[in-house]
Amino acid sequence: MPGGPRALHGGGLERSLADDRPRALIQMATGAGKTYAAVTSSYRLLAHAKAHRILFLVDRNNLGRQAGEEFATYVTAGDGRKFTELYNVEPLTAAGLRGSTHVVISTVQRLYAMLRGRPVPDPDVDDRAFDADTSGDGSGDWSGDGDDEPIDIAYSADIPPETFDLIIVDECHRSIYGRWRAVLEYFDAYLVGLTATPVKQTFGFFHQNLVSEYTYPQAVADGVNVDFDVYRIRTELTRHGATIEAGITVPRRDRRTRQQRYEELDDDFSWTPEQLGRSVVSPNQIELVLRTFKDRLFTEIFPGRTHVPKTLIFAKDDNHAEDIVMKVREVFGQGNEFATKITYSVRDTDSLLKAFRNSAELRIVVTVDMIATGTDVRPLECLLFLRNPRSAVLFEQMKGRGSRTIDGDDFQAVTPDSSVKNRFVLVDAVGVLESERAEAAPLAQHTEKQISLDKLLRKTGTLTIDADEVCTLASRLARLNQQITPDERAELEQLAGAPLTAVVSSLARCADTARRAGPGAQRALVEDAGGRAKKAT
Repeated sequence: MPGGPRALHGGGLERSLADDRPRALIQMATGAGKTYAAVTSSYRLLAHAKAHRILFLVDRNNLGRQAGEEFATYVTAGDGRKFTELYNVEPLTAAGLRGSTHVVISTVQRLYAMLRGRPVPDPDVDDRAFDADTSGDGSGDWSGDGDDEPIDIAYSADIPPETFDLIIVDECHRSIYGRWRAVLEYFDAYLVGLTATPVKQTFGFFHQNLVSEYTYPQAVADGVNVDFDVYRIRTELTRHGATIEAGITVPRRDRRTRQQRYEELDDDFSWTPEQLGRSVVSPNQIELVLRTFKDRLFTEIFPGRTHVPKTLIFAKDDNHAEDIVMKVREVFGQGNEFATKITYSVRDTDSLLKAFRNSAELRIVVTVDMIATGTDVRPLECLLFLRNPRSAVLFEQMKGRGSRTIDGDDFQAVTPDSSVKNRFVLVDAVGVLESERAEAAPLAQHTEKQISLDKLLRKTGTLTIDADEVCTLASRLARLNQQITPDERAELEQLAGAPLTAVVSSLARCADTARRAGPGAQRALVEDAGGRAKKAT
């Protein structure tokens, strides 16, 4: 995986540890291999730096199991044995820590419960009270004291401060770590944060020590991630909102019990497009969007395809998710094996996730926050937003669900009508992209209709290409690299004097630098990028 090892060894994590800096931050694009990077670092520190025990903190329990699988399948350098053949990796359980455990996986809430001597759920059981909250209702901010104030930590003889040599904090941008900061600072250990979307508080917590940065454009250029296209579904409600006049009886549903009651409005109730998919849900809107999605799926969104691509739909809460999944089955004329929801209210989510990853039957999943961030579903090709995220950070994380790459044979095994995943599509049905919070900028700045690959290459040859067109060219060549044969790839490498991935990476890097440098410096940078691309064409 290009992103993972390079982020560690080419970056500065080991230098930071050697310099005895207590905290370090690694920023890597979603889907570029943060967990892989963490496993690589853990192995090197255990094998070569005499580390004794490492804590890997995740923000949801199901991501802990996913991380455990990554440790179990990691092949170490040297003799080629698996990580878990050399070192014991275990989730945090009520039984406590065994002396022979080298890597412990936990959420911060479970760790806090153990420090306080409170019961810890079985690691195979997903309990929302012990996971980070991404829905905005605070239900994941568990401490047992019923408020959101920063928690206090007292000394625990069972887990003393020197228990861990290193703590790796996955998704460390979470605001939750403001509240749970005392848990992290209780331990006398080096702290390493992993995130794709750091905020100011993240940089502050990690002492501005950014040891490695691997951006989304770089990941696309390297073939670690795929680029995406945007497709908008617009309705009257998403454009203008609506007003319900006083005297009209409207339904109100309790989000926890799903009980619905009707009440007559005393005053006019006006809502904006911004509220759709957040505080306002329209059943007619759901059906209209889904029917539009179905009608355009094989003509405009995935032209020429015949099988529904693996699709993840984002809902605002569990009730909303239930409404959506029922309507999906109705619109597509399919049953439970075709569409389901994966939320905290559903049992055996691991089996459903496995089916979503590996089964050709399960095509559409509806979720709220359980798999909205962090969860790896490589065949996923389509993200449909029926929920308006409350923050740019959350939106970026949700968007990252579609960016994973997948081996062609594995992909075709679950998606028979396509041999390669070279993009994903973000379908905006609630005006997410109109919000100032959302910044959806694919590497490609133009569609094929706007400018063809042939024209981009001709402009490269005459050095008349601009920075946005260089980005588009990088994206097109990255997709092309996934479609051509090994012989064609070797021929291009011989012509360019470098692998096509290196050419694409150079294009993306030069375009990014040109944008930052301003118009005066863009020409020279674009010419430098165009020179390499010209050789390859």
